[in-house]
Formats: sequence, C-alpha cells, structure tokens
Amino acid sequence: MRENVVIIGGGIAGLEAAGQLASLGYNPILIEKEDHLGGHLADWHCLFPDMIPAKDVVSSLVGKASSINIFTRTEVLRINRLRDSYNVMLSNGVSVMTRAILLATGFRLFDAHKKEEYGYGIYNQVITNSDLEKWFNGNPDSRIDNSHISSAGFVHCVGSRDEKAGNPQCSKVCCITAIKQAIELKKKYPDMMVWCFYMDLRMFGKKYEDFYISAQRDYGIRFIRGRVSEVSENIEGKVVVKAEDTLAGRPVKVTLDLLVLMSGMLCNPQTLNEKATWHFPIDSDGFLKCRNTVADFNLSPQEGIFLAGACTGPKTVPETIAEARSAALSIHNWFNSKE
Repeated sequence: MRENVVIIGGGIAGLEAAGQLASLGYNPILIEKEDHLGGHLADWHCLFPDMIPAKDVVSSLVGKASSINIFTRTEVLRINRLRDSYNVMLSNGVSVMTRAILLATGFRLFDAHKKEEYGYGIYNQVITNSDLEKWFNGNPDSRIDNSHISSAGFVHCVGSRDEKAGNPQCSKVCCITAIKQAIELKKKYPDMMVWCFYMDLRMFGKKYEDFYISAQRDYGIRFIRGRVSEVSENIEGKVVVKAEDTLAGRPVKVTLDLLVLMSGMLCNPQTLNEKATWHFPIDSDGFLKCRNTVADFNLSPQEGIFLAGACTGPKTVPETIAEARSAALSIHNWFNSKE
C-alpha cells in the first residue's frame, strides 16, 4: 500500500513536490484553497531573466501532477496529531490519514493600500506589480490607458525593507521583477520613458546583472537611487513623483502616466482557515519556521511536517522548484528511516 503524503498548497512548490513524490511511489494528496493551480505564477506573464512564459512552467508542472489526487477550493479545517500520524480534516468533508505533511503555502503580497503616501487606491494611475502582470496577460485594467501612456515609474521595496510597515526583510525578487516589467513595457511602447526608484539593486542571481545592464543600455531605462517621498496628482490627472537622487545629491520630480508599486513578499500563514485549531510556528521574519536555515530548511520543528518554497522566505522560481524536489527527497528518506 502506498503511503499518503498530504501537500497543503497547489502552487509551483506543491505541484513539483507532488510530481516527485508520485514518481517515488507515494500517494500525494494536494490541497489548494483556490479554484486553480499554480499559485501566483498562474497570473504572471513571463519570467526573468530569459522571459520564459510563466504559463509554460505552470502547464508543465500541472501535467506532471495530473495523475495524483487534487482537491481545489478546499481548505484544511483541522489536523489532529495521533501517535505516529496525522488526521487531516478538509472542508469538503474528506478526512485523510498520513504520516507526512508538506507545507507549500507560498506567500502573499504586501497590501499596497497600507502605504498611503504612494497613492494606491487613491490615484487611478497607481497600480501594483501584480496588477501589471495581469494586464500583460491580456486582462483589461481601466487604470492603464493604452492610448496615453508615454511615461512610467517603478517604486521598489513597497512593504519590504520597511520597519514602519513591520517588514524589515528584503523580498529578494522585487528588484529583478521591476527590471523585467520595465523591459516589457519598453517592448510594448519603445518611446516610453521609464524610471526605477530603488534603495539598493540586489542583482544576485544568474544573469541578473546582465539583465540590469541591458535595461539601461538597450532600453534606456533610468535608475534613481532614493526613496520616493511623495506621490500626488496634477490637474491633468497624471502622477507627480518626488524623490531624492542620493547618488547625485539632488531632489527629483517626474510626471508619469503610470506608477507601479513593487509590493513585497510576505508569509502566507493561513495554512488553515480562521476556524482551525492547529497552527504552525512562525519565525522572527514572519515566515514559517524551519528546523534550521542551513542544512534542514525542508524540515519543520515538528516530526513529520516538511516545508518547501516561499512559505519559509522569499524565493525565485528556480529556488522554489529546487526546494520542492529537495523536500520530496527529504520525505522519502524520512519514510525509509522509519522502516
């Protein structure tokens, strides 16, 4: 009889882990609260730095997991710890017995409404990185006027590296995402003027620095080092952005048709719904706590509970997929150690 493994979260981490566990001979049971698989990536257009279509990645992962048990629009109501296993009770009335649970609950984006000084929800021309990705995918957005868009700006670190917002940690992918989105806008509108307002550019990944250089050299995107201090709207309905260029040592004021806020990544701790009685330890950075961050990042402090993806911190897509594969192997080795 194949061992059950309950996977909570149907994003790319959960899908990859499910496919790997199925190939190792287990019976993965995937639980997703939304009506679709793929998580945030299902709404993304293309991926940095090679501009691979996000839908191709999601389709491939869904295809690998097509033979497993998947419950969408389903939440975990309760997890009861038994002697050497768990009883997982779901909102659809199903109850699953398992010795191993994988948390792949992903992340949520910072609510840009909380940074009122940037004007999200106040000025029509202010959107978030998530809003822009949906527009790239062909979803209409009344805030983006295709016929009158000649300038755009990107504000980095919205809700991350921000003590006032309660999120001092770096979201890791905002800088490169802003560059990717800026390049996409320039491809659609070659004559557009684009500015990026940043604190520090953290180009740590493979080919990220080349991507950044290309943004300047090949697309003419302008980078201003300094936090945005004020966003307002002029009589023409355009957004006026004030900032300080800390490299040049002078104030900057630009008028834009569109302002994009790069909302940071936060933990999505709602592994269970609000009525659930079982909760998971949260680390000092607000993300789920692993056994240690060096060698046991896939292991939780609780026996039989494993972790993968952005539930433990901001991750790129390759990192998330790699962690999911690692988690599947960790679960396999853990089962073997119990025999």
